[in-house]
Amino acid sequence: MTDSDATRRPTAGPPTGPSGLAAVPVRDGAPGDGTDTGPSDGGSTTGGAPAPSDGGSAMGGVPAPSDGGSAMGGVPAPAGGGLAGGGRRYFSVRGGEWAFAVLGLPLAVGGGAYALAVLYAGTLLSLTVLGLPFVVGALLGARGLGALHRGLVGRLLGEHVEAPALLPRSEGLLARGRTVLTDAVAWRTLVYLLLRLPLGVLGFVAAVGLPLGCGWLIGFPLWGRLMEPGSPPAAWLDAVSVLLGLALACGVPGVLRALSGANRRLAGLLGPAQAQRRVRELETARVALLADSGDRLRRLERDLHDGTQARLVALAITLSLTEDALEPATGPDLGRLRTLLDRARRQTDETVAELRLLTRGIHPVALDGGLGEALPGLTATSPVPVTVRLDLTERPHEAIERAVYFCAAELLTNVARHSGARTAVLAASVRDGRVRLTVRDDGRGGAAPGAGTGLAGLAERLTAVDGTLRVDSPPGGPTEITADLPARL
Repeated sequence: MTDSDATRRPTAGPPTGPSGLAAVPVRDGAPGDGTDTGPSDGGSTTGGAPAPSDGGSAMGGVPAPSDGGSAMGGVPAPAGGGLAGGGRRYFSVRGGEWAFAVLGLPLAVGGGAYALAVLYAGTLLSLTVLGLPFVVGALLGARGLGALHRGLVGRLLGEHVEAPALLPRSEGLLARGRTVLTDAVAWRTLVYLLLRLPLGVLGFVAAVGLPLGCGWLIGFPLWGRLMEPGSPPAAWLDAVSVLLGLALACGVPGVLRALSGANRRLAGLLGPAQAQRRVRELETARVALLADSGDRLRRLERDLHDGTQARLVALAITLSLTEDALEPATGPDLGRLRTLLDRARRQTDETVAELRLLTRGIHPVALDGGLGEALPGLTATSPVPVTVRLDLTERPHEAIERAVYFCAAELLTNVARHSGARTAVLAASVRDGRVRLTVRDDGRGGAAPGAGTGLAGLAERLTAVDGTLRVDSPPGGPTEITADLPARL
């Protein structure tokens, strides 16, 4: 384990490498997608930054946020502010959650009735020739209802549920029917519709019934006097009804939020099965890996053709001129020979240096000693002062190390080129079989992966090794980008 808190001062320009193989700036864009490494709006593309200076100390001297919390394990927030914030969060219920509880009741009742009817009728008809065709049609209908519920959950609850893959096309009615009957997504949707029925009823009661009941209890003293004007007032009963109404009113937001959370978790049944999701992830990783490999080969070929080959041609011309200078009619021209030999030596040195850059991009020599030696050396070349924090309890797989190194190189390059940051923090750790790389800066923020950005290409390359990229970059900063990868493939 290493823990280096020394701030790396600028000693040179950004890291250089051959046409993106080292994930550093090249002539025509960032590696992976052939575009610039930063977002088009010039926002910060890398890790977070120090927040306002009234907070506690954060990682590497970065100030903590202004609410008293720390950026990374700093000074905790005051107890009073935490309780007030917790109270506000408890009573704040999104409008979409109310709408889902109210509008979701008809869909929940209809879906639950559909699932019960399918199971009941399918069981009865299973003894006849109509049983299988009925179940096949019912399962196809369940898929359609699942898409409707999936859209409602996404729009009102803000829970994105990945759409399952389409059914494979089969030849013949029997093969098609067998495909539908073995469709795990359709059966999972029926289970969802059954479980959604009680949740929908409870949600409607929490969103509509409880508030109305609270209003009736709180106004019970008034209702009693209006309905029986001459009856003597019961003070204790009035007090109990008012207190009970207020207590129930305080519990409505919590109940509604709990039911919304249950509905979000239940919506996972509408997505692809775990095996299908894993297959899709592997297919995406394979495509990203092939695209990245092809892009690297094209860049390597271009650099060899435009750079190294051109230098070798120039060297060959210089040697030909040297040969001509050795055989003039009046004897060798020593001055011209010395000039040509100096030029040939210089051209040879430049060619060797360029070949070293190309081979360094294929496998950086700095990684021979692991990330503990490579990352501090990488930050030392950054024009922006970088604080390094390493917690490397084990050495990851060679391919993972290379991916982390290239990712750090590109993110630090983006800090220097696009963020306008004064300081940055790089943290890397290996725990529980996962490698986490975090880069933060105090730049202008506004970074977001998208079409034609370097962050999108970086995320695709991390996908090839089962990694993910998370970007947190509000406008105005700070920016924090986290890459999470497995330690072993």
